[in-house]
Amino acid sequence: MKLDQIKAPIVYILSDSIGETGEVVVKAAASQFATSHVDFRRVPFLETTRQIEEALIEAADAGGVVIYTLVRPDLKAYLEQKAHQLNLAAVDVMGPIIEALKQVTDLQPKNEPGVIRKIDEAYFSKVAAIEFAVKYDDGKEPRGLLKADIVIIGISRASKTPLCMYLAHKGIKAANLPLVPEIPPPAELYQVPAQRVVGLTIRPALLFEIRKERLKSMGLSPAADYASFERILHELEYADAIMCKIGCPIIDVTNKATEETAAKVLEFYYRGAGKNG
Repeated sequence: MKLDQIKAPIVYILSDSIGETGEVVVKAAASQFATSHVDFRRVPFLETTRQIEEALIEAADAGGVVIYTLVRPDLKAYLEQKAHQLNLAAVDVMGPIIEALKQVTDLQPKNEPGVIRKIDEAYFSKVAAIEFAVKYDDGKEPRGLLKADIVIIGISRASKTPLCMYLAHKGIKAANLPLVPEIPPPAELYQVPAQRVVGLTIRPALLFEIRKERLKSMGLSPAADYASFERILHELEYADAIMCKIGCPIIDVTNKATEETAAKVLEFYYRGAGKNG
């Protein structure tokens, strides 16, 4: 028989989620045949036995085959029983794999539709948050302050950037802004609700050492004004005044790990989100 005379198989993909997994598997299988053209008819978001029955009857009338990725045991059992009654070929894509993993892990499956989609959404949310943190790092674009989930402010070398990157890996879009006495904060900072702003402070003696080491690593003299104790005290006083004006919470990051500071920031963030809700 000529290829153009081969009738395209009709495959019904039944799923209690979007049915994408089943379609990918069928396409991979179809590629092994002389003709890979398949008439896909996806039936997603199945929640009742009535919906399954209607889809199976339609598949039987069309002379099709059923591929299913149901994870709910009750729906799966009904589909298998009804397909048998209709003498309809039905293939379980997820079941054997789930059963195999169950045996080797000794764990029970969640049997929850759409879990992989939720995982993908969390991944892309994290990527977007990382890109956001890079784009709006160090006050590059003041408009980003209004788009941020949280805004971190503080003087130079107070660990603003590492904190924002850590928060980004938690899916939080964080922007940071350095507070410098010679440069007034952008107007956007005062437009951000106080509960979405967190100020960082640090003990002068520790910052003095940090800045000296920073200058050395850059091949500059540690005697520069940037690392002078008087300059540091002036900057801290200036930053404290800005934070008090905003009315935002302040965290002393002295001898704190980034994870510890981030936990406190997230506490402020979720508490503020609760108030907004």
